[in-house]
Amino acid sequence: MARGLMWVAGVLVALFLVAPIVAILPLSFSSSSFLFYPLPGFSLRWYQDFFSSDFWLPTLWNSLLIGSAAAGLATLLGTPAAFGLWRMRGAARAVAMGVVLAPMVVPVIVIAVALLLAFGPIGLVATYTGMIIAHAALGVPFVVVTVLAALEGFDPVQLRAASACGAGPLRAFFRVCLPQITPGVAAGAIFAFATSLDEVVVALFIAGPAQRTLPRQMFAGLNDTISLTTTAAATMLVGLSVLLLLVVAWLQGRGKRPKVQ
Repeated sequence: MARGLMWVAGVLVALFLVAPIVAILPLSFSSSSFLFYPLPGFSLRWYQDFFSSDFWLPTLWNSLLIGSAAAGLATLLGTPAAFGLWRMRGAARAVAMGVVLAPMVVPVIVIAVALLLAFGPIGLVATYTGMIIAHAALGVPFVVVTVLAALEGFDPVQLRAASACGAGPLRAFFRVCLPQITPGVAAGAIFAFATSLDEVVVALFIAGPAQRTLPRQMFAGLNDTISLTTTAAATMLVGLSVLLLLVVAWLQGRGKRPKVQ
């Protein structure tokens, strides 16, 4: 009975979380210009409006460009940071972990204001470089957490064996450790990309008109006039997020698969 109640509670919580998303997605296929049910008819006009618009399509390319670059930078920074935290012991590790994971717990508005004040004097506001660095900073904690989880299944004795065979620390990491934690590194990169793809607060503060991302354009569209093109953009973002989660699940399953000797 207890297990059955847990399943029922889990299903109810899942429905509570998913219901708003499921409710908004069908509106992107509505033939009407208003947000209401039942749908008067089926139409792809809002997707056509999205891909033919001079406002929406560039924001999609901006999101993909900034997200990809930010995910790459976050992976380059987060992977060695996770390895260093994995090797640390004692109170120093707890302090370092708190510093690295701070962007996950500090309110985004605080981070956005801090970035605006820091980037303004050095000319990084309203630039692609500034957006990439800002989104990478938000994605690094996700890379660190994911890579640390992958490192939990790695035997450090292999590093000592590589050292005994004459391999230096860098060679041992790239030849012994990295191939075994690659699924975790890839999953962290995907999480960093998804974080950049969904971020809007930092973009509101430091992005210029040329760096406007898709979430920022959706926010601006809701402020100006409610258009069902926004629901089409939201549907594509949800679909891309689901695809990324499926890729992460596949990578995690691959990482747990026993290696054949």
